[in-house]
Amino acid sequence: MKKEVFILGMKIFWWAVNIVWLLIFSGIAVFIGARNIDGAGIVQTPEVKMVSFIILGIMFLIVLLVQLIFLYFIKKSTKAHYTKIS
Repeated sequence: MKKEVFILGMKIFWWAVNIVWLLIFSGIAVFIGARNIDGAGIVQTPEVKMVSFIILGIMFLIVLLVQLIFLYFIKKSTKAHYTKIS
């Protein structure tokens, strides 16, 4: 019973972390798209914004990879737990 609660808690935690990451990346994307001048006073041309979006996309892919690896281990522990029961 404790293992089932732990697995359910991991799944809920995984979804909560994904929602937080989605909000963070969405907020940063809106910020990059809406700003005209950055913190150093440089005017944001479409080319500079595109580079910023590419960097944000690379960071998104890194976070996505880590989240998918974490999901793999959650699925693996769930499968191992339920095959052990039956």
